[in-house]
Amino acid sequence: MAGSRPGTIPSTNRAKRIAVRAGVDTPGHRDLPEEVPVALSFGGTTQAVMMATPSDLEDFGIGFALSEAIVHSAADVIELEIVEADQGFDVQMRLADQVQTAFAARRRKMAGPVGCGLCGIESIDEALRALPARSAVELELTPGDVREAVRALSMQQKLRAETGAVHAAGFYRPDEGMLCVREDVGRHNALDKLIGAMARNGQNSAEGAIVITSRVSVDMVQKAVIAGTGVLIAVSAPTALAVRTAEAAGLTLVAIARGADFEVFTRPNRISKGVESDVA
Repeated sequence: MAGSRPGTIPSTNRAKRIAVRAGVDTPGHRDLPEEVPVALSFGGTTQAVMMATPSDLEDFGIGFALSEAIVHSAADVIELEIVEADQGFDVQMRLADQVQTAFAARRRKMAGPVGCGLCGIESIDEALRALPARSAVELELTPGDVREAVRALSMQQKLRAETGAVHAAGFYRPDEGMLCVREDVGRHNALDKLIGAMARNGQNSAEGAIVITSRVSVDMVQKAVIAGTGVLIAVSAPTALAVRTAEAAGLTLVAIARGADFEVFTRPNRISKGVESDVA
Protein backbone atom coordinates (compact mmCIF):
# COMPACT_ATOMS: atom_id res chain seq x y z
CA MET A 1 0.00 0.00 0.00
CA ALA A 2 1.40 3.37 -0.95
CA GLY A 3 1.66 6.06 1.71
CA SER A 4 1.34 9.83 1.55
CA ARG A 5 2.72 13.06 2.93
CA PRO A 6 1.49 14.16 6.36
CA GLY A 7 -0.88 17.08 6.62
CA THR A 8 0.10 20.50 7.89
CA ILE A 9 -2.96 21.24 10.05
CA PRO A 10 -1.87 20.82 13.69
CA SER A 11 -3.65 18.50 16.12
CA THR A 12 -3.93 21.29 18.71
CA ASN A 13 -4.37 25.04 18.68
CA ARG A 14 -3.90 27.61 21.42
CA ALA A 15 -6.89 29.74 22.39
CA LYS A 16 -7.14 32.77 24.65
CA ARG A 17 -9.24 32.30 27.75
CA ILE A 18 -9.99 33.81 31.14
CA ALA A 19 -9.81 31.29 33.97
CA VAL A 20 -12.17 32.01 36.86
CA ARG A 21 -11.10 30.15 39.99
CA ALA A 22 -12.11 30.97 43.54
CA GLY A 23 -13.59 34.20 42.23
CA VAL A 24 -10.31 35.36 40.65
CA ASP A 25 -10.07 36.09 36.90
CA THR A 26 -6.77 35.07 35.30
CA PRO A 27 -6.17 35.76 31.59
CA GLY A 28 -4.15 33.20 29.71
CA HIS A 29 -4.22 30.49 27.06
CA ARG A 30 -5.30 26.86 26.74
CA ASP A 31 -4.30 24.26 24.18
CA LEU A 32 -7.39 22.78 22.53
CA PRO A 33 -7.76 19.80 20.18
CA GLU A 34 -8.26 20.71 16.54
CA GLU A 35 -11.37 19.45 14.74
CA VAL A 36 -11.54 19.37 10.94
CA PRO A 37 -13.62 17.63 8.28
CA VAL A 38 -11.98 14.44 7.05
CA ALA A 39 -13.41 12.82 3.94
CA LEU A 40 -12.96 9.08 3.49
CA SER A 41 -13.03 8.24 -0.22
CA PHE A 42 -12.83 4.95 -2.09
CA GLY A 43 -12.19 4.70 -5.80
CA GLY A 44 -12.80 8.44 -6.22
CA THR A 45 -16.14 8.48 -4.39
CA THR A 46 -16.56 9.95 -0.91
CA GLN A 47 -18.18 7.50 1.46
CA ALA A 48 -18.14 9.57 4.67
CA VAL A 49 -17.12 12.95 6.01
CA MET A 50 -16.21 12.88 9.70
CA MET A 51 -15.23 15.70 12.02
CA ALA A 52 -11.92 14.44 13.39
CA THR A 53 -8.56 15.28 14.89
CA PRO A 54 -6.06 15.63 11.99
CA SER A 55 -3.59 12.98 13.14
CA ASP A 56 -3.03 9.31 12.27
CA LEU A 57 -5.19 9.71 9.19
CA GLU A 58 -3.70 6.66 7.44
CA ASP A 59 -4.81 4.57 10.41
CA PHE A 60 -8.21 6.28 10.32
CA GLY A 61 -8.76 5.43 6.67
CA ILE A 62 -7.77 1.77 7.05
CA GLY A 63 -9.69 1.36 10.30
CA PHE A 64 -12.85 2.90 8.89
CA ALA A 65 -12.65 0.65 5.82
CA LEU A 66 -12.28 -2.41 8.07
CA SER A 67 -14.94 -1.52 10.64
CA GLU A 68 -17.45 -0.65 7.90
CA ALA A 69 -16.69 -4.01 6.20
CA ILE A 70 -15.63 -2.21 3.02
CA VAL A 71 -12.43 -4.29 3.08
CA HIS A 72 -11.49 -7.51 4.83
CA SER A 73 -7.83 -6.72 5.44
CA ALA A 74 -5.46 -3.77 5.18
CA ALA A 75 -3.99 -5.42 2.08
CA ASP A 76 -7.25 -4.72 0.23
CA VAL A 77 -6.27 -1.03 0.22
CA ILE A 78 -3.56 -0.94 -2.43
CA GLU A 79 -3.00 2.81 -2.37
CA LEU A 80 -3.74 5.55 0.16
CA GLU A 81 -3.17 9.26 -0.30
CA ILE A 82 -4.00 12.11 2.06
CA VAL A 83 -4.99 15.22 0.14
CA GLU A 84 -5.10 18.46 2.11
CA ALA A 85 -7.95 20.86 1.38
CA ASP A 86 -8.45 24.42 2.61
CA GLN A 87 -10.10 23.35 5.85
CA GLY A 88 -9.53 19.61 6.12
CA PHE A 89 -8.36 16.43 4.44
CA ASP A 90 -9.51 13.81 1.98
CA VAL A 91 -8.20 10.31 2.71
CA GLN A 92 -8.31 8.81 -0.77
CA MET A 93 -8.04 5.03 -0.99
CA ARG A 94 -7.79 2.79 -4.04
CA LEU A 95 -9.07 -0.74 -3.47
CA ALA A 96 -8.16 -4.00 -5.13
CA ASP A 97 -10.33 -4.45 -8.22
CA GLN A 98 -12.56 -7.19 -6.85
CA VAL A 99 -13.06 -5.33 -3.58
CA GLN A 100 -13.84 -2.08 -5.39
CA THR A 101 -16.45 -3.85 -7.52
CA ALA A 102 -18.16 -5.28 -4.44
CA PHE A 103 -18.04 -1.93 -2.69
CA ALA A 104 -19.52 -0.07 -5.65
CA ALA A 105 -22.49 -2.45 -5.58
CA ARG A 106 -23.35 -1.51 -1.99
CA ARG A 107 -22.18 2.09 -1.94
CA ARG A 108 -24.23 4.51 0.04
CA LYS A 109 -23.84 8.15 0.97
CA MET A 110 -23.10 8.82 4.60
CA ALA A 111 -22.18 11.88 6.69
CA GLY A 112 -21.02 11.27 10.23
CA PRO A 113 -20.48 14.17 12.65
CA VAL A 114 -18.72 13.60 15.96
CA GLY A 115 -20.75 11.44 18.34
CA CYS A 116 -22.83 9.77 15.63
CA GLY A 117 -21.77 6.32 14.52
CA LEU A 118 -24.70 5.27 12.34
CA CYS A 119 -25.47 8.40 10.27
CA GLY A 120 -26.55 7.60 6.73
CA ILE A 121 -27.67 4.04 7.42
CA GLU A 122 -30.57 3.34 5.10
CA SER A 123 -32.34 0.53 6.92
CA ILE A 124 -32.84 -1.01 10.34
CA ASP A 125 -31.15 -4.18 9.10
CA GLU A 126 -28.02 -2.18 8.23
CA ALA A 127 -27.94 -0.54 11.66
CA LEU A 128 -28.28 -3.92 13.40
CA ARG A 129 -25.95 -5.76 11.05
CA ALA A 130 -24.94 -9.38 11.53
CA LEU A 131 -21.50 -9.76 13.08
CA PRO A 132 -18.79 -12.29 12.18
CA ALA A 133 -18.06 -15.37 14.25
CA ARG A 134 -15.52 -14.93 17.04
CA SER A 135 -11.94 -16.06 16.52
CA ALA A 136 -10.94 -19.42 18.00
CA VAL A 137 -8.21 -17.63 20.00
CA GLU A 138 -9.40 -17.36 23.58
CA LEU A 139 -8.21 -14.67 25.96
CA GLU A 140 -8.27 -14.67 29.74
CA LEU A 141 -7.73 -11.56 31.83
CA THR A 142 -7.42 -11.12 35.57
CA PRO A 143 -9.10 -8.27 37.44
CA GLY A 144 -5.60 -6.85 37.73
CA ASP A 145 -5.30 -6.84 33.95
CA VAL A 146 -8.53 -4.86 33.65
CA ARG A 147 -7.33 -2.25 36.13
CA GLU A 148 -3.90 -2.04 34.50
CA ALA A 149 -5.36 -1.71 31.01
CA VAL A 150 -7.43 1.31 32.04
CA ARG A 151 -4.52 2.85 33.93
CA ALA A 152 -2.11 2.31 31.05
CA LEU A 153 -4.50 3.88 28.54
CA SER A 154 -4.82 6.96 30.74
CA MET A 155 -1.03 7.24 31.07
CA GLN A 156 -0.54 7.17 27.29
CA GLN A 157 -3.16 9.79 26.37
CA LYS A 158 -0.77 12.53 25.31
CA LEU A 159 -3.37 14.67 23.54
CA ARG A 160 -5.76 14.46 26.48
CA ALA A 161 -2.95 15.56 28.79
CA GLU A 162 -2.48 18.64 26.61
CA THR A 163 -6.14 19.50 26.07
CA GLY A 164 -8.43 17.47 28.33
CA ALA A 165 -10.90 17.12 25.48
CA VAL A 166 -10.40 13.93 23.48
CA HIS A 167 -11.31 10.25 23.54
CA ALA A 168 -8.88 7.37 23.26
CA ALA A 169 -8.83 3.69 22.31
CA GLY A 170 -6.01 1.31 23.13
CA PHE A 171 -4.93 -2.29 22.60
CA TYR A 172 -3.81 -4.12 25.75
CA ARG A 173 -2.18 -7.54 25.82
CA PRO A 174 -1.58 -9.42 29.11
CA ASP A 175 2.10 -9.55 30.13
CA GLU A 176 2.96 -6.96 27.46
CA GLY A 177 0.84 -3.99 28.48
CA MET A 178 -0.66 -1.25 26.34
CA LEU A 179 0.76 -1.77 22.85
CA CYS A 180 -1.05 0.89 20.82
CA VAL A 181 -3.11 4.01 21.58
CA ARG A 182 -4.96 6.40 19.28
CA GLU A 183 -6.82 9.60 20.22
CA ASP A 184 -9.47 11.75 18.57
CA VAL A 185 -12.20 14.24 19.38
CA GLY A 186 -14.66 11.55 18.27
CA ARG A 187 -14.94 8.26 20.14
CA HIS A 188 -15.77 6.33 16.97
CA ASN A 189 -12.82 7.92 15.19
CA ALA A 190 -10.42 6.97 17.99
CA LEU A 191 -11.53 3.34 17.76
CA ASP A 192 -11.28 3.32 13.96
CA LYS A 193 -7.77 4.78 14.18
CA LEU A 194 -6.79 2.04 16.64
CA ILE A 195 -8.25 -0.69 14.41
CA GLY A 196 -6.34 0.71 11.44
CA ALA A 197 -3.08 0.98 13.38
CA MET A 198 -3.37 -2.61 14.62
CA ALA A 199 -4.08 -3.89 11.11
CA ARG A 200 -1.12 -2.00 9.67
CA ASN A 201 1.14 -3.27 12.48
CA GLY A 202 0.01 -6.88 12.05
CA GLN A 203 -1.30 -7.10 15.62
CA ASN A 204 -3.83 -9.83 16.34
CA SER A 205 -6.63 -8.22 18.35
CA ALA A 206 -7.87 -11.63 19.50
CA GLU A 207 -4.77 -11.83 21.71
CA GLY A 208 -5.71 -8.77 23.76
CA ALA A 209 -8.43 -6.38 24.87
CA ILE A 210 -9.59 -3.13 23.33
CA VAL A 211 -9.96 -0.35 25.89
CA ILE A 212 -11.99 2.82 25.31
CA THR A 213 -12.58 6.00 27.30
CA SER A 214 -16.18 6.49 26.24
CA ARG A 215 -19.61 5.04 26.82
CA VAL A 216 -20.39 1.84 24.93
CA SER A 217 -23.03 2.23 22.25
CA VAL A 218 -23.96 -0.60 19.91
CA ASP A 219 -21.71 0.65 17.11
CA MET A 220 -18.67 0.56 19.41
CA VAL A 221 -19.46 -3.08 20.13
CA GLN A 222 -19.86 -3.77 16.41
CA LYS A 223 -16.48 -2.22 15.62
CA ALA A 224 -14.77 -4.19 18.40
CA VAL A 225 -16.27 -7.48 17.22
CA ILE A 226 -15.33 -6.82 13.59
CA ALA A 227 -11.79 -5.99 14.77
CA GLY A 228 -11.66 -9.50 16.27
CA THR A 229 -11.12 -8.85 19.97
CA GLY A 230 -12.78 -11.00 22.64
CA VAL A 231 -12.82 -8.31 25.33
CA LEU A 232 -13.96 -4.69 25.25
CA ILE A 233 -13.22 -2.56 28.33
CA ALA A 234 -14.79 0.88 28.80
CA VAL A 235 -14.61 3.52 31.51
CA SER A 236 -18.29 4.46 31.04
CA ALA A 237 -21.54 2.53 30.93
CA PRO A 238 -23.01 0.59 27.98
CA THR A 239 -26.44 0.89 26.44
CA ALA A 240 -28.85 -2.02 26.83
CA LEU A 241 -28.61 -2.78 23.11
CA ALA A 242 -24.81 -2.79 23.32
CA VAL A 243 -25.02 -5.45 26.04
CA ARG A 244 -27.42 -7.62 24.04
CA THR A 245 -25.25 -7.29 20.94
CA ALA A 246 -22.06 -8.13 22.84
CA GLU A 247 -23.68 -11.22 24.35
CA ALA A 248 -24.95 -12.46 21.00
CA ALA A 249 -21.54 -11.89 19.39
CA GLY A 250 -19.62 -13.68 22.15
CA LEU A 251 -17.84 -10.52 23.29
CA THR A 252 -16.87 -10.00 26.93
CA LEU A 253 -18.03 -6.49 27.81
CA VAL A 254 -16.43 -4.82 30.83
CA ALA A 255 -17.61 -1.30 31.62
CA ILE A 256 -17.64 1.39 34.31
CA ALA A 257 -13.98 0.48 34.87
CA ARG A 258 -12.67 3.09 37.28
CA GLY A 259 -9.86 2.56 39.74
CA ALA A 260 -10.12 -0.90 41.27
CA ASP A 261 -13.78 -1.31 40.36
CA PHE A 262 -15.50 -2.49 37.17
CA GLU A 263 -18.62 -4.32 36.04
CA VAL A 264 -18.77 -7.31 33.69
CA PHE A 265 -21.95 -7.41 31.61
CA THR A 266 -21.37 -10.36 29.26
CA ARG A 267 -19.26 -13.49 28.92
CA PRO A 268 -17.48 -13.35 32.32
CA ASN A 269 -15.56 -16.56 31.53
CA ARG A 270 -12.72 -14.44 30.11
CA ILE A 271 -12.21 -12.73 33.48
CA SER A 272 -10.42 -15.31 35.58
CA LYS A 273 -11.69 -14.54 39.07
CA GLY A 274 -13.71 -12.13 41.17
CA VAL A 275 -16.84 -12.20 39.02
CA GLU A 276 -20.24 -13.41 40.19
CA SER A 277 -21.29 -16.60 38.43
CA ASP A 278 -24.84 -15.40 37.63
CA VAL A 279 -23.71 -12.66 35.22
CA ALA A 280 -25.16 -13.32 31.76
